[in-house]
Amino acid sequence: MRVSKGFLVLVFTIILGLTFTACGYRPSVNYAKQEMRGNVFVRLNVSLEDPRNSVLVKDAVTKILIQKLGSNMVDNEKDADVVMDLGINRVSMETLQYDRDGYNKLYRANVFIGVKYFRKDNNNKVKSFTVDGEHDFAIETGTSINDSHRFDAITKASDKAVTEVLSRMAVSSFK
Repeated sequence: MRVSKGFLVLVFTIILGLTFTACGYRPSVNYAKQEMRGNVFVRLNVSLEDPRNSVLVKDAVTKILIQKLGSNMVDNEKDADVVMDLGINRVSMETLQYDRDGYNKLYRANVFIGVKYFRKDNNNKVKSFTVDGEHDFAIETGTSINDSHRFDAITKASDKAVTEVLSRMAVSSFK
């Protein structure tokens, strides 16, 4: 008995289609969208050490909520379904490498961002987590870190930390 080539292609396509649709895979963004559905209000806890970076972190998280999750941001907490608190918990700088003369050459900026949020329709159950980011940078020999180096390094480390927020929200959706 001979089986036609068209029949084999059809059977293979059906098996392949069932394999991918039956596994139930859903991207983590779907779970994060479910957590952040409705109106979202973001409250910023400004770090006294880094007020400029605190504002940048809020802007970065707001951008992710709008672009990746399609969240509707509101300016008033009373209008929100979800209230989120953001703040830079800690910033640290560490020396990674010295030059021959003993001067600091390579640094690492570490940023730890605290995120708390609750849904008003979920008995105000607070979910919280911390994300962190790091950025390595070099300075010229014989110089020290100035405000511009520090600001730039903390900004880049914060950006890396913020990219982790969506995956952590997805994980929090199961708690």
